[in-house]
Amino acid sequence: MPTDVRILRARERAAAPWANGGGVTREVAAHPPGAGWDAFAWRVSLADVTRDGPYSPLPGVRRILTVVDGAGLELTVDGTAHLLPGRYRPFPFPGGADTDCRLLSGPVVNLNVMLREGRAAATVETVRGSRTVATGRPPAHGGDGDGGDGGDQAVMVVALEGCTEVCTEGRNDPVVRLERFDAALLPPESLTDAQIRVGPRTVELRTDGMAAVISLSGGGAVS
Repeated sequence: MPTDVRILRARERAAAPWANGGGVTREVAAHPPGAGWDAFAWRVSLADVTRDGPYSPLPGVRRILTVVDGAGLELTVDGTAHLLPGRYRPFPFPGGADTDCRLLSGPVVNLNVMLREGRAAATVETVRGSRTVATGRPPAHGGDGDGGDGGDQAVMVVALEGCTEVCTEGRNDPVVRLERFDAALLPPESLTDAQIRVGPRTVELRTDGMAAVISLSGGGAVS
């Protein structure tokens, strides 16, 4: 696997408690790296939600929420209830909306993608088995956000259940093995040893459980 692919291990993430005491969030990655709430173009995180309660409003941000563990939840967004039973069903909604969460049966873990309006867009797909994934192409369907500059696209793979393996097409490079909630972030373009951009990368993804494929465009995509 090329060295510019970032491997983001679940065990290395710090838990940030919510101000209302309803859960904790662990950031997977953001762009620009280290950006705070008022500066990110996109942000991907995993949240442990332990009780019902309101979401903090995030004006100017689009959100895509996917329940990845637990029985599901009900989100009430600006007065409209949306039932999200079970797992692995991405749900987009405006971060600035008045949003309240009700757990259906105990705690859940949510995969959260946040996108700054005017700067970034994304798709979130859940995958079983195997598939080919390509960077450098704009999201074709299922996207959210308003596109940003639309220029380059990074791809993040998150292992949600079981083990996920990622390798370059043709399987000649060493395989990256991702355990549950580990992630791999692939830049928009592959680089030669001389750091010459040579175009989109295509990788093979194989999972014996479930993985999320998050395509991120705009905002510079990834450093």
